[in-house]
Amino acid sequence: MNIVFLDSGTLPARPLRFDFPHTLQNHPHTAPDQTAARLAGADIVITNKVAIRAEHFAANPQLKLVALAATGYDNVDLAAARAAGVAVCNVRDYGSDSVAEHAFMLLLALMRNLPAYRRDVAAGAWRQAAHFCHFGAPIRNLNGKTLAIFGRGSIGRRLAGYAEAFGMNVLWGERKDAAAVRPGYTAFQAALSQADAVSLHCPLNDSTRHMIGENELRQMKPQAVLVNVGRGGLADEQAVLAALKYGMLGGAGFDVLSQEPPSEGNPLLSQLPNLIVTPHVAWAAAETVENLTQMLEANINAFAAGRPQNLL
Repeated sequence: MNIVFLDSGTLPARPLRFDFPHTLQNHPHTAPDQTAARLAGADIVITNKVAIRAEHFAANPQLKLVALAATGYDNVDLAAARAAGVAVCNVRDYGSDSVAEHAFMLLLALMRNLPAYRRDVAAGAWRQAAHFCHFGAPIRNLNGKTLAIFGRGSIGRRLAGYAEAFGMNVLWGERKDAAAVRPGYTAFQAALSQADAVSLHCPLNDSTRHMIGENELRQMKPQAVLVNVGRGGLADEQAVLAALKYGMLGGAGFDVLSQEPPSEGNPLLSQLPNLIVTPHVAWAAAETVENLTQMLEANINAFAAGRPQNLL
């Protein structure tokens, strides 16, 4: 089996190991105009974010498997893969703890205005204070506050457990376009208006793109906190920036942006004391990267043995 990893630089844990005869070509990065050439002759292709489209399947009848080094699969044309008889598998639930912990870190830091106080200390505000402490941005406890979570998968459920342990009331937000509210869920607008914090854990598709925009931000409490560790594009980034600047939103923590890397800039790459942006690393705890690596290897080994798993 000839295996090609198109963006091996996204999985820096260790060299991949397989238990069947194979060749492995690692490409740390693959630009769109390099994909076709690198797929030539491959039986198995591994990709994290490099797009595999209909023309790639058409040009490579020898291709047997696309193994995603991730859970998300919006970069693969599944219909074209099925038409070409190519199996596609992904890695599931490999980083729930890591991503949920990152979301909770953002939530806690923003509710207590950690970035603002770090800025004040660096600027000398504490040294110049008249008393033993420096009063700056408002600090709020999590206990007694309401967290609305959109996306009830494993990450959302882990986050809910952390929040409840800190005394928060958790609401499960219904889909924005839902015709009815499911048992155990709160209507979309009601969840937004009741929440002291909102956390997004939804897949990105036509119905969730910009699910949080200017109108939704206006429905939220003025000091509410918005966290997005789901997918870039779930929130209108320009609207979020405006809400932060004009006091419509208390804080925002984003680990994902609509374009990654943000080489052409992004509204949220602004230096605001109530904004935290991390570079898509919520999943990147050492334990989680190793877990993902092992699960990716298991998917490919199972396919080679004639026992495919985690197929899409």
